[in-house]
Amino acid sequence: MVQLTLPKNSRITHGKTWPKPEGATNLKKVQIYRWNPDDGKNPRVDTYFVDLDSCGPMILDALIKIKSEIDPTLTFRRSCREGICGSCAMNIDGINTLACTYGLDEVQGDIKIYPLPHMPVVKDLIPDLTHFYAQHASIKPWLETETNTPAKEWRQSIEDRKKLDGLYECIMCASCSTACPSYWWNGDRYLGPAALLHAYRWIVDSRDEATGERLDDLEDEFKLYRCHTIMNCAKTCPKGLNPAKAIQSIKHMMVERAV
Repeated sequence: MVQLTLPKNSRITHGKTWPKPEGATNLKKVQIYRWNPDDGKNPRVDTYFVDLDSCGPMILDALIKIKSEIDPTLTFRRSCREGICGSCAMNIDGINTLACTYGLDEVQGDIKIYPLPHMPVVKDLIPDLTHFYAQHASIKPWLETETNTPAKEWRQSIEDRKKLDGLYECIMCASCSTACPSYWWNGDRYLGPAALLHAYRWIVDSRDEATGERLDDLEDEFKLYRCHTIMNCAKTCPKGLNPAKAIQSIKHMMVERAV
């Protein structure tokens, strides 16, 4: 179930229903979560009608059309429109995914759009990812080396390079972490699927020389072991990655080094 971190003492109300476009016959009803921290009002759900005959095929196209032609106050993040930057991650029809790669035709019936669940909301569809990014920074997402780096490229074997497949493609959209119940309940201390996937990416990089230190830092009952492998992260990842598998691999490395 989607749950939102709402302003204190607030409840979601029915908002405005905007007029249907004149002359349009191929309409899609879109319900969007709205909240403005500056007006002191409760969050609400506004209803819009999009003419599919003059709209692009993706959810993001509908949002841009609404903002451009119907309601310029609608607020959301977006950038690349190609599933690369992760900016437009939101909850669409109950699924955490990217608005730019999720098709309008993939939603049966009315489209319901909310910000990523269990995150503080900045405004409308924009979650506050400050803590999420800080957790990512805490795993030191860069090469740690003591030896001098080579003058040119740092060569890897084909086998070592393949170890990074399924890890480096993460775009930090936060869809997985905000779909994880353990992260909902313990997000202050549990690093979550995205940060741990990135941690494993550097742990298995053959060029990195701080594997032991990285594992020492993750040896914590909350940072790592709050993962219970329910697989929500893999199910919702818009890039088709499997953070749960990476987390299990870290746990196996913990066991192997203890033997």
